[in-house]
Amino acid sequence: MANNKVQEILTQALEDIKTLHKGNIEEIVNLRNKYLSKKAELMALFATLGKLSPEERKTLGQEINEARNRIQLELDAKQKEAQEDLLKEKLEKERIDISLPARNYSKGALNPFYIVKNQIVDIFVDMGYEVVEGPEVEKDLYNFELLNIPKDHPARDMQDSLYIDENTLLRTHTSPVQARQMELRKGQPLKIICPGKTYRRDDDDMTHSHQFAQIEGLLIDKNINIGNLKATLELFLKKLFGQNREIRLRPSFFPFTEPSVEVDITCASCGGKGCNMCKGTGYIEVLGGGMVHPNVLKMNGYDPEIYSGFAFGVGIERIAVLKYGIDDIRRIYQNDIRFLNQFKKKD
Repeated sequence: MANNKVQEILTQALEDIKTLHKGNIEEIVNLRNKYLSKKAELMALFATLGKLSPEERKTLGQEINEARNRIQLELDAKQKEAQEDLLKEKLEKERIDISLPARNYSKGALNPFYIVKNQIVDIFVDMGYEVVEGPEVEKDLYNFELLNIPKDHPARDMQDSLYIDENTLLRTHTSPVQARQMELRKGQPLKIICPGKTYRRDDDDMTHSHQFAQIEGLLIDKNINIGNLKATLELFLKKLFGQNREIRLRPSFFPFTEPSVEVDITCASCGGKGCNMCKGTGYIEVLGGGMVHPNVLKMNGYDPEIYSGFAFGVGIERIAVLKYGIDDIRRIYQNDIRFLNQFKKKD
């Protein structure tokens, strides 16, 4: 009777296995639980072996094991087949056509603004200058008054800015950083450059912008004279524009320096002979500077009888325009990929 039961279960299991849907793992798991779990009907027959004689127990036990192994093999084969079908289906969906060209990931280019800024900073750091920064929203005290530009000074008209209130504005130059550093150093020597954004009310055209950036420098110590300024700027400009460029200093006026100078370099187009680019002068203006005014030293905690120094300021965009022949300063701010790609090899 038991023998017929084993055969009956095996036959039914094989029939159920044949009717499995292709690739259905869940159905295979359900059949495995139905016929091979501990509570399955076939497995329950093991509990009856103890009531049989040794010979019957051996025969029935062997038949149960054979039936269990046969069902196990059939289910394993179906599961392997189902897994292979699922993998094949997945690979078919994820198939890549290797005949198509690959995506081209090209390296971007630095904006010429940052190329020039990094070059200038590197040159002055190599010369022993410290890089310091300060707030863009500044007090009138630091932006004007401590730089020898009192409230009624006409030089303020040249730096008409964007005011937040009567005593707070967007800084018109990075010189306030110098004033703050002089106040902080309490009369000690210093050698700094101050890069950053500045703001002035201006027309936006090919050569002007209401926002631009400067790098200003300040050196204060004993026995500093205009010869030190000239030597510093000559070294800087030759490293930036090339050793064949010559510089000249022209008298000028800045409220915070005395004497003050405009600094020119020989024109790249004509080599100093005179052309349309340099308006026949052979030189192009690049920056301004001068010896720190005694009033500025005194107001910021330095004794002008002991200490002297020089200061200078250079516009980053202006240098980029001159260095790379950019025809419109607004291109620097527009982030046009076609424009930026020109500077991949110039960095």
